Amino acid sequence: MTATLQLTQELIRLDSITPRDACQERLIARLEACGFTVERMRHGDVDNFWARRGTTAPVVCFAGHTDVVPTGPAEQWDSPPFEPTIRNGLLYGRGAADMKASLAAFITAIENYVSANPEHDGSIALLITSDEEGVATDGTVRVVDTLEARDERIDYCIVGEPTSETTLGDTIKNG
Repeated sequence: MTATLQLTQELIRLDSITPRDACQERLIARLEACGFTVERMRHGDVDNFWARRGTTAPVVCFAGHTDVVPTGPAEQWDSPPFEPTIRNGLLYGRGAADMKASLAAFITAIENYVSANPEHDGSIALLITSDEEGVATDGTVRVVDTLEARDERIDYCIVGEPTSETTLGDTIKNG
């Protein structure tokens, strides 16, 4: 099993229905182990964090969310929503596609990159919220407002949302 799949399964097991977060401390621990400085930002009932490794530009930010939409009736699921299940080579579970697999890919890619490039140029950052699937007022918007107020700039941002049109990876959107 790959490190990304293993972390994805760990995150799926964590019930994180909007705005409740159950995943961020796991992500934070791994980032801190790679030398990131992490700032927790709670706004209302929403947990967010800004993590950064490095102090110079450019700042490449990975943005995402740990929250998921409610499961609906559990009896209508082929397997329990918070139990990761692989069927026919595909991973099922609440948040598998949106966006716990992306979060896991961010973390494991960063771990590999930092391990191979401990003195990398620029900064790597993550902006993570638990308020994307809900009203989305106390998450990304509030964190970005905080960064702007202190003149912190994000030069590039990668969002791991599942936005494919026909096949996996066929769409890149500029925002």
